[in-house]
Parts: sequence; C-alpha cells; structure tokens
Amino acid sequence: MGLIEQAAKRLEELKRAGIEIPVAETAGAGVESRPAAMATVAERSHRATADAPGPFREPAAAEEPPRRSKPVEIDLQRLAAAGYVTPTAPRSRLADELRVIKRPLISNAQGKSAAPIQAANLIMVTSAVPGEGKTFMAINLAVSIAMELDTTVLLVDADVARPAIPLRLGLSQDKGLLDLLTSQDLDIADVMLRTNVERLSILTAGTPHSRATELLASDGMARLVEELASRYPDRILVFDAPPLLSSTESRVLATHMGQIVLVVEADRTPQASVRQALATVEQCPVVMTVLNKIERADSGSYYGYYGSYGQ
Repeated sequence: MGLIEQAAKRLEELKRAGIEIPVAETAGAGVESRPAAMATVAERSHRATADAPGPFREPAAAEEPPRRSKPVEIDLQRLAAAGYVTPTAPRSRLADELRVIKRPLISNAQGKSAAPIQAANLIMVTSAVPGEGKTFMAINLAVSIAMELDTTVLLVDADVARPAIPLRLGLSQDKGLLDLLTSQDLDIADVMLRTNVERLSILTAGTPHSRATELLASDGMARLVEELASRYPDRILVFDAPPLLSSTESRVLATHMGQIVLVVEADRTPQASVRQALATVEQCPVVMTVLNKIERADSGSYYGYYGSYGQ
C-alpha cells in the first residue's frame, strides 16, 4: 500500500473514531505537498491519542526543586572575643597550635597517610568527662580546617543531651541531627546551615527528644553517618560528641569514626580516667590526645597539645 493510500486509510479511521481533522488549503499543491500533509495527520493522531485517558498513561512528574541549605551569619568579632580562632583574626598562638593539631588529621582524611584509614574524613572530638573543653576544641578545629584552601567542613553537634554549638556561635537551635533521625521526610540539605565562614557548614543537634541518647546509639544514626561520609567524600566532618565515661552513645559513635581527638584537661582529669576513656575507643584507627588548659610556657607547646583555652 502506497503512502497516499495509507494516509487516506488513517483519515477514514480517525473519522470513524469521531476525531475531526480540518482540511488544509492545498490549492496548487502537487505530489511534493502530500508527505507534509501525512505528517500533519500523524502528528494530530499522536496528540489525540496522548490526550485521551487510558490505563497506560501516567501524569508527568513535577520537577522537584533543588534543596538548598539555610544560610546563617556567625558574629566573627564576638567569636574572636570569646577566644576562638576566626578567619579574620590576626595570627595567634592558638591558630598556630591548631595548625599543628589539624595537619595530620587533614593528611589522613585526604588519604595521604602511610596506610589507608577507613572513614578518615570522620573526626570525633570528645573527652573522658564533662567540662574538659571538647566543644571549644571542636569549633576551633572545624574553623581552622575550613580556613584551608582545599577543604570543606561540616561541624556536627552530636552532644544531643547538652548541645552547645548554637549557643557558642550565636545561632538559633534549628532542626538538625535528631530531626533527621526521627523524620523520613527530611534531607540532610534541609537542616544543614551554611555559615559566613567560607567552606564551613553546621548540623545542629536539632529538636530536643526524650530518647535523644537512644537515637544517637541507634542503627539509624549508623546509617546517617554512613550517608554523610559517602555523600560528601571530599568534606571533613567534625563531630562534637558526648564525654566517653558519662555516656554510652559516644562509644557507639566512635565505632564509625576514622579519627578521634580526645581532649584532656590538665591537672584535673585523673590518669585512670584517661586510660579508661582511651580503652573505649581503642578500635579506632587514629586517636590523638590533646591536653587543654595547661599553663603557658616560654618554651612553647608540643605536638598535639594546646594552651589554656576554652571551658
């Protein structure tokens, strides 16, 4: 059957189906115009079929708008006045000592260690007991790492029973970690805060929950940590975790970490407590001990130690 006969047959089928096809002006048109007329018939037939309801036609899915983290402003002058390192502050002894502390951590996270370290971009900052300065260390370490030219940082407030990061940074306690663990509708980008410190983002502890400690030790937390590590492989994540000897959730969290920074207060924390705390995280590939609140000496500080800063 030729092209003309096929078009005529298709027109007859459409008429029997009740579909009216208006006749185009064809005066002066010869054989060359008929393929174009058949294309018009086929196009209208396709539109009529597509518009007709049927069990096999699915509505087009609306394109989901991209999720963007919320921008927040940290008062850097206030932060510097409280003794923290900031990108705008002049060079200080604290900044120099943080460089000594962060250098091996960054090197490990970037895969430059002598032996491969699993989850090396996950760094947990903790202490043996409360009050040794772990939150001060976590914030300073995160800001200092963010000041590097080729690293980004996510600071996670994982001390859900006593969250301190929003208060220290002058931020509101928005949805955060606990909300991700209790709501399947939230995405990490929905609760992540983008700060005015370039390359630094924050994930707060989130909405208080009566079973916060259980949530932190749950399988859901393990999956979330794995997602954070895999979604941002080029980002270093710093977790401000609860003290090791006064809770169990940080010990569970430690099993997912590649590196741990244990903050110890000088002349206060008993050696037995430090040994006990170290024993709880001995399965972690890298554990660095940082001595805090020591008396400054003219001879300067030593590797892994920093001076009398923070509470």
